[in-house]
Amino acid sequence: MPKREKRLKKSVESLKKQIEEHFKKLEEDIQKNDEEVARYHIKEIDKSLIYDLEYRMSLLGKIDSAILEKYRKRLKELEEKL
Repeated sequence: MPKREKRLKKSVESLKKQIEEHFKKLEEDIQKNDEEVARYHIKEIDKSLIYDLEYRMSLLGKIDSAILEKYRKRLKELEEKL
Protein backbone atom coordinates (compact mmCIF):
# COMPACT_ATOMS: atom_id res chain seq x y z
CA MET A 1 0.00 0.00 0.00
CA PRO A 2 2.78 2.57 0.55
CA LYS A 3 3.56 2.70 -3.19
CA ARG A 4 -0.08 3.26 -4.03
CA GLU A 5 -0.40 5.94 -1.39
CA LYS A 6 2.73 7.67 -2.65
CA ARG A 7 1.44 7.63 -6.23
CA LEU A 8 -1.92 9.00 -5.11
CA LYS A 9 -0.25 11.84 -3.22
CA LYS A 10 1.78 12.72 -6.30
CA SER A 11 -1.33 12.65 -8.46
CA VAL A 12 -3.16 14.94 -6.03
CA GLU A 13 -0.32 17.45 -6.22
CA SER A 14 -0.26 17.15 -10.00
CA LEU A 15 -4.00 17.83 -10.20
CA LYS A 16 -3.60 20.91 -8.03
CA LYS A 17 -0.99 22.23 -10.47
CA GLN A 18 -3.25 21.50 -13.44
CA ILE A 19 -6.14 23.31 -11.77
CA GLU A 20 -3.95 26.35 -11.14
CA GLU A 21 -2.80 26.32 -14.79
CA HIS A 22 -6.40 26.20 -16.00
CA PHE A 23 -7.31 29.06 -13.65
CA LYS A 24 -4.49 31.16 -15.16
CA LYS A 25 -5.72 30.38 -18.67
CA LEU A 26 -9.29 31.16 -17.63
CA GLU A 27 -8.27 34.53 -16.20
CA GLU A 28 -6.39 35.35 -19.42
CA ASP A 29 -9.40 34.39 -21.51
CA ILE A 30 -11.69 36.59 -19.41
CA GLN A 31 -9.33 39.53 -19.91
CA LYS A 32 -9.30 38.89 -23.67
CA ASN A 33 -13.13 38.55 -23.69
CA ASP A 34 -12.83 35.12 -25.29
CA GLU A 35 -16.01 33.56 -23.91
CA GLU A 36 -15.91 30.26 -25.77
CA VAL A 37 -12.46 29.25 -24.56
CA ALA A 38 -13.20 30.58 -21.07
CA ARG A 39 -16.29 28.38 -20.86
CA TYR A 40 -14.18 25.40 -21.90
CA HIS A 41 -11.78 26.04 -19.02
CA ILE A 42 -14.69 26.44 -16.60
CA LYS A 43 -16.12 23.09 -17.64
CA GLU A 44 -12.72 21.41 -17.56
CA ILE A 45 -11.98 22.68 -14.05
CA ASP A 46 -15.43 21.95 -12.68
CA LYS A 47 -16.37 18.66 -14.33
CA SER A 48 -13.00 16.96 -14.64
CA LEU A 49 -10.26 18.32 -12.45
CA ILE A 50 -12.06 19.19 -9.20
CA TYR A 51 -14.09 15.99 -9.35
CA ASP A 52 -10.97 13.91 -9.98
CA LEU A 53 -9.12 15.68 -7.17
CA GLU A 54 -11.94 14.92 -4.75
CA TYR A 55 -12.03 11.28 -5.86
CA ARG A 56 -8.29 10.78 -5.39
CA MET A 57 -8.40 12.45 -2.00
CA SER A 58 -11.16 10.06 -1.00
CA LEU A 59 -8.99 7.13 -2.04
CA LEU A 60 -6.32 8.45 0.30
CA GLY A 61 -8.93 8.83 3.02
CA LYS A 62 -8.05 12.49 3.50
CA ILE A 63 -10.54 14.76 1.79
CA ASP A 64 -9.44 18.35 2.29
CA SER A 65 -12.76 20.12 1.83
CA ALA A 66 -11.16 23.53 2.42
CA ILE A 67 -9.13 23.22 -0.79
CA LEU A 68 -12.10 21.96 -2.78
CA GLU A 69 -14.30 24.80 -1.50
CA LYS A 70 -11.57 27.33 -2.31
CA TYR A 71 -11.38 26.09 -5.90
CA ARG A 72 -15.17 26.02 -6.31
CA LYS A 73 -15.56 29.50 -4.84
CA ARG A 74 -12.80 30.89 -7.06
CA LEU A 75 -14.37 29.24 -10.10
CA LYS A 76 -17.78 30.70 -9.29
CA GLU A 77 -16.31 34.20 -8.93
CA LEU A 78 -14.55 33.94 -12.27
CA GLU A 79 -17.68 32.57 -13.90
CA GLU A 80 -19.65 35.59 -12.66
CA LYS A 81 -17.07 37.92 -14.22
CA LEU A 82 -17.65 36.22 -17.54
